[in-house]
Amino acid sequence: MALVTNSSMPAAGVARPSRTARERARVELTEEIKSVGRRHLAEHGASALSLRAVAREVGMVSSAVYRYFPSRDDLLTALIIDAYDSVGARTERAALESRSRAVAARLLHVCESVRAWARENAHEYALIYGSPVPGYAAPEATIGPASRVPLALLGLVVAGLERGEIETGEAPSIPRSIRSDFSGLRRVAAPGVPDAVLSRALALWAQVLGTINLEMFGHLHNVVHDYDAFFTLQIRQGCEYVARGA
Repeated sequence: MALVTNSSMPAAGVARPSRTARERARVELTEEIKSVGRRHLAEHGASALSLRAVAREVGMVSSAVYRYFPSRDDLLTALIIDAYDSVGARTERAALESRSRAVAARLLHVCESVRAWARENAHEYALIYGSPVPGYAAPEATIGPASRVPLALLGLVVAGLERGEIETGEAPSIPRSIRSDFSGLRRVAAPGVPDAVLSRALALWAQVLGTINLEMFGHLHNVVHDYDAFFTLQIRQGCEYVARGA
């Protein structure tokens, strides 16, 4: 899991020069292209996304749209970044809203916010957490946005440890290679979090995505009838496991 810490993002409150009319028009047209791209994504799937088809609907010749997005992959990258930023912003708000709660309750609230976003944005969820798009390789620019949700979860774990709400417990038998990975994760996003807790936190993240995927891609049909209750039951157990290790 590649992570980019918040220190790499622009500082809040930095004054920016006002945009010219031409710049505003470019921003508006860029957003229109992305909006049509999202609709095509929903109707035809990511693998069938066509820059020429998007250009036709926007009313542009293909040579003009290439000035905004040089290739299909560039448009796809923009849609992926927007999706990651959207779910990231949702989870960050959830973390702030729950700051007075105990750590297990905060984790559950954040995890439920991820599911709520997924249900509201099914095709964008599938784009970033579903099957890879054939022939597409995500560039480095997607790493920072993709880091926002796991960083929000890890931030709660760090805070929970500092407040004495997480029991460290004994580390399970962890392979040396994974311990090395955990050491790197500690350096960039989880200072002071021991291996045992990191292992439980990553298990929770895997459980969140796995449970949402079962629901979103139809694997719970005729198995579970109350998806809300099922998600809360499963993820509450995962959150308590992070906090208590049992």
